[in-house]
Amino acid sequence: MIAISDLGGLWQRSLIVRPDGTRDTSTWVAWLQGPVFFADLRIPAERPSFSGVQCRDDLTPEHVRWLAGQEGFAGRLLTDGPCVLWQRDLDLQPTTQLADAGRLRMEGNIMIEEGRDVPYVEHWWHDARSIQPHGAARLADTQGQCGGYIIRAGERFMFARSRTGKPMLADRTLMECVETSQSVAAARDLIDTEISFGRVTPDSWTITRSSLPYREGVANLAPAYDTDADNWREATLRTRDVTSDGRLAVRRWTILESEGQLFAPSPAGTSAAV
Repeated sequence: MIAISDLGGLWQRSLIVRPDGTRDTSTWVAWLQGPVFFADLRIPAERPSFSGVQCRDDLTPEHVRWLAGQEGFAGRLLTDGPCVLWQRDLDLQPTTQLADAGRLRMEGNIMIEEGRDVPYVEHWWHDARSIQPHGAARLADTQGQCGGYIIRAGERFMFARSRTGKPMLADRTLMECVETSQSVAAARDLIDTEISFGRVTPDSWTITRSSLPYREGVANLAPAYDTDADNWREATLRTRDVTSDGRLAVRRWTILESEGQLFAPSPAGTSAAV
């Protein structure tokens, strides 16, 4: 069995064989593993054009239906006997009764994942670049609207934010929830949850892939501590966001749990901000 401590960094999927035998090699999948916390995003191929869409209110019903077919989740990775368990504390899709657990083994450079409760097979490739700094945090919006996760491994990061509306009914797909919505606005609310992937440079945390396409390329997450506190328990974290009608905004987070190191050490006298 592969230890959780050996899974840190970026994994990308090259194949899934589903229970019905169908195979998928085209969906873009990234799983970023922190010391324990993780995030995972799965964007199907042949995404339609989102040209001109700059915020949630610009999404058409066709856009919303396509977005509802995405998958993504975040939480903590646990050991469960001979398996690992992806505990999904945040999920784009409604919750199900089946656990996300699997057995992992290496075959050459490929990690094979075999489902425990669902008979699937996935192939994963590890990005061998440095994972330092390596850290993650579980967050709660200071206004009580949503939860979140942020994970970093070297120059890669993932950010996850839960939806702010009422929870969806379990054991339905997001598509089913969208299609039975009372209005376009209600359907937009259902897909208003974000899982984003990107790259850290000295100047920005640039989002390159996202469950919300209007965040890609132009959005700098720009996480930073609101205070110069000596430890994370005394600080709040802020990130850049965009409102439903396209205005730039700042979201502030209480740090509920933190592990490892999110930011590179700063020169003496400066704050740990990017």
